[in-house]
Amino acid sequence: MEKALFSQKANRRKKVFLLVLGVAVLIIGLISLSIGPYDLSLQEVFRALVWQGTSQAIDPDRSRLASLIVWEIRFPRIILAGLVGTALSLSGNIFQGCFRNPLVEPYILGVSSGAAFGASMAIVFPIIFFSIPISAFMFAGLTVLVTLSLGHVKGQIQTLSLILAGVVIGSFFSSLVSILKYISNDAALREIIFWLLGGFYHSSWQEIYFLAPIILPVSGLVWFLGWKLNILSIGDDEARSLGVDPKKNKVILIACATLLTSISVAYVGIIAWVGLMVPHAARMMIGPDNRYVIPLSALIGTIFLLICDTLARNLIEGEIPIGILTSILGAPYLIYLLRTKIV
Repeated sequence: MEKALFSQKANRRKKVFLLVLGVAVLIIGLISLSIGPYDLSLQEVFRALVWQGTSQAIDPDRSRLASLIVWEIRFPRIILAGLVGTALSLSGNIFQGCFRNPLVEPYILGVSSGAAFGASMAIVFPIIFFSIPISAFMFAGLTVLVTLSLGHVKGQIQTLSLILAGVVIGSFFSSLVSILKYISNDAALREIIFWLLGGFYHSSWQEIYFLAPIILPVSGLVWFLGWKLNILSIGDDEARSLGVDPKKNKVILIACATLLTSISVAYVGIIAWVGLMVPHAARMMIGPDNRYVIPLSALIGTIFLLICDTLARNLIEGEIPIGILTSILGAPYLIYLLRTKIV
């Protein structure tokens, strides 16, 4: 009886914590909307969101400009950062749970290298590959299919074989990207490098209309399967004894993680470390139960990328690729995990 009451209180605290983080996402989003080369007050941001800067303002011209900045420039970036942060964080959570390895991250199957090659092909040969996101997504998917086929040994997915296959395939595509860099002209080379560093500088409502109907339902499915991920994290034999088919559920979860990662990379480039750092942070805050870790990872990933994107837009006159900031923050975090023996 005492155990049940303690469990209920613990779950209630976790739900309250998730609610607090949800409110934090809204507050940070509003602050991010107000900060930029053209600073806006929170009142102007709120007015632009509610009335879209019409006759409610004392200065109609400034109000219309504020509405344009909020709705056409900053708001799409914030939503895109939230979607990508959610996708990469959940992907990392899935891979770490399925492979039972805390150092696994979303790009372990070669997704980033395949997407980088696809994007580079579209940049260097635009006549053949007319769309950078589509080309990146196609090659990311192809890379994962090859990696999964190589990771199958005697009809089963072997974790070690899968990771080694991902490393080999990723290295192969990285070499191909290096060849494309070597043969490309200066303009194409700059574009390839800029894409590889990742960023939300091309954010638009069109991208959100395409990404949201994919990322949100898949994220919901992952959350729904969180209890199965708990069982898979124990081990395959234990999962079978509890009536959960490890092969079937791993395939479903890995497919979800791959789709989330590849579709994100295809549109915003490579943003490293998010899928490695965020699940660890979530487990440190709330425990190992994936029913709560999954939504918490989505919230933390959103907050992390919102902060990084705000810094990227405001630290210098131009814009710092967000992949640089996540990498700068990621390395010390991994050292911290190693020093505290968490991993």
